[in-house]
Amino acid sequence: MTSIAYLGPTGTYAELAALSYCQLHHLPDSQLCSYPTIPQALKAVATGEIDRAIVPVENSTQGSVTMTLDSIWLWDQLQIQEALVLPVQHALITHAQSLEQIQAVHSHPQSLAQCQNWLEQFLPQAQLIPGNSNTEKMEDVSQDLHLAAIASPSAAKLYNLPILRFPTNDFSDNCTRFWVLGLVPTDQGKHTSLAFTTKSNEPGSLFNPLAVFAKRHINLTRIESRPSKRSHNPYIFFIDIEASIPEITEAIAELKEFTETLKIFGSYDIHIQPNIQPS
Repeated sequence: MTSIAYLGPTGTYAELAALSYCQLHHLPDSQLCSYPTIPQALKAVATGEIDRAIVPVENSTQGSVTMTLDSIWLWDQLQIQEALVLPVQHALITHAQSLEQIQAVHSHPQSLAQCQNWLEQFLPQAQLIPGNSNTEKMEDVSQDLHLAAIASPSAAKLYNLPILRFPTNDFSDNCTRFWVLGLVPTDQGKHTSLAFTTKSNEPGSLFNPLAVFAKRHINLTRIESRPSKRSHNPYIFFIDIEASIPEITEAIAELKEFTETLKIFGSYDIHIQPNIQPS
């Protein structure tokens, strides 16, 4: 039986991604394990407690999920097995009968940001309260008609709560990319992700690593920088590449000449999935 960690509690988009993964690979008997934070879900896989973790890495509206990037740099034994892209449609879930009754809205920071314009237009009076997940405060919402949550319609069904408005996201084609992470090394797939720090913080220190790919006509689909928490070399650069590891072996060998630390997270395919509703 495959065990899969996800950001809980039940009803989150990460759980929908996990259900989608199980359906895609015909794993009806998989054990889904809820964790309160993304780092805890990834640590469970890194330490061998759980087989795989499914975590959000990038949203089409708000960009990267930085907690995932920071965690995979820390737990560098993790390997990306594949990626899933799921549509994300948010609902305003509440017992309130009107928008005017709502005093506070709970959700994950990414979800609140994906609904920012809608919330400013229709709930200017409400306090926006970020939490660890979309469904973290569902029990509070169920007991207080002045509270609301931004989450999926399936979450409303799971918690037996009414939907006052749908959809609430600012862009109708809003979607989130999830990584499926495990400990098995992967080098097959049309996409590769890696991260590195440069040897110095000076002119050309980023150009040289990127030129390794440019001169070989290797396409980079994403470049993201994160603070390294070190003063002498302040940034970590995350890169997504449109090629498998065997196709970029020569480039990786040269890349090592220009980097202080290089971590390769594997090659994988990306699957675009329909939204999966829990039973």
